[in-house]
Amino acid sequence: MNIIGPDYLVFGVDDVTACVQYLIDYGLTPVDVDATGGYLEALDGTGIVIRHRGDARLPAPLETGTTLRETVYGVADEAALHAIDTELSKDRHVSLGEDGVLRAVDDMGFALGFRITQRRELSLAGEVSNAPGSATLRAINSLGASNDMPARPRSLSHVVCFVPDADKAEAFYARLGFVCTDRFIGTGPFLRPAGTQDHHTLFFIQTPGFMKGIEHFTFHMAGPTEVMVAGSRFVEKGYQSFWGPGRHQLGSNWFWYFNSPMGCHVEYDADMDLHDDTWQARSELSSADTSQYFLFRHTEKWMPGGKPE
Repeated sequence: MNIIGPDYLVFGVDDVTACVQYLIDYGLTPVDVDATGGYLEALDGTGIVIRHRGDARLPAPLETGTTLRETVYGVADEAALHAIDTELSKDRHVSLGEDGVLRAVDDMGFALGFRITQRRELSLAGEVSNAPGSATLRAINSLGASNDMPARPRSLSHVVCFVPDADKAEAFYARLGFVCTDRFIGTGPFLRPAGTQDHHTLFFIQTPGFMKGIEHFTFHMAGPTEVMVAGSRFVEKGYQSFWGPGRHQLGSNWFWYFNSPMGCHVEYDADMDLHDDTWQARSELSSADTSQYFLFRHTEKWMPGGKPE
């Protein structure tokens, strides 16, 4: 089943205005946004839908009250949609909406949608480093960074969810062609669908009891400099850093997480590992040592010899 990855996420929130402004400040572009919310997109058209928690257009909420109300995956073609319909119809209700989205509910109760992807193909350079000995360098006299450089989210990267049974959650997505690329023992799997080589588009965190909901989502940036620039600008706008900046071990992606009014964390990421079907999944114990290679903490700008405040 040629599932590419998440095309968009749908949230039901308490403060629509604050969440829309947060995503604009994060770097997404509003599309058809009004007082009831709307769609905000990255450069490739993937994005986030914001609605009020009580909006009748939303799928039914989970009993935990998580703000994530639906995850809609992009697929390659009609054949992929048909294959998903055939598989899921074996044991659950599946419906096709007027918007072309095939809808069902997974084994954890999360509302899912599948549509022929509407993401736009990007043709943009990624970050290049002037590394001695490398055949790929920036053009002479071009700058590696500037105060006015753009730092825009390019594509919806992945979703991380709390679940009470990570093994059961993983087994459901395996039916749809997702494979485990790496695993944190006692926590959960990183999952990659067949239509992408990204290390993961989905990660589950095993939780006690019946806790279910979204922990974070993230968009890919052009490289680590954009993660740092976008994150620094976000801090300057008054948003609170939660974790980072740093670089993960499994997946190798650079990261910087922030608190959000959506009741979850929101991340910038860059330079994630790519894998194909020859990759052998690793298993690591969950710990701070295996979660990141290194971790920084944001501080105010400073210069040696500057006047003390």
